[in-house]
Amino acid sequence: MTVALAATAAFTVTMPTSQAFAINHIACRGGENYLKIWSHKDGKDRVDCYANRGKASFGGRWVDKISTGNNDLIYYDANGDSVKIRRWHQISFPNRPPKVKAIEIL
Repeated sequence: MTVALAATAAFTVTMPTSQAFAINHIACRGGENYLKIWSHKDGKDRVDCYANRGKASFGGRWVDKISTGNNDLIYYDANGDSVKIRRWHQISFPNRPPKVKAIEIL
């Protein structure tokens, strides 16, 4: 019993710990360097801002514009493609907006 308890304790101590990251949907404010996405679906326009590393569903919205701020981004579109956009970039999709299923801040 003592050997099993010691082995369990050693395993627990030596396991690496990693910080958990969770993407957060936040209020958009001028002058901030968050990820900002302009989109539309079913005739309704929306602007969303996000912070922190992680992945989130984007609900199949059509993306009109993306401003990455200080974030590297991957968006996953309905066609199965994934597109990486580096930080400090702004991209508009005036003619053929992608239908985005999920977003990921790296």
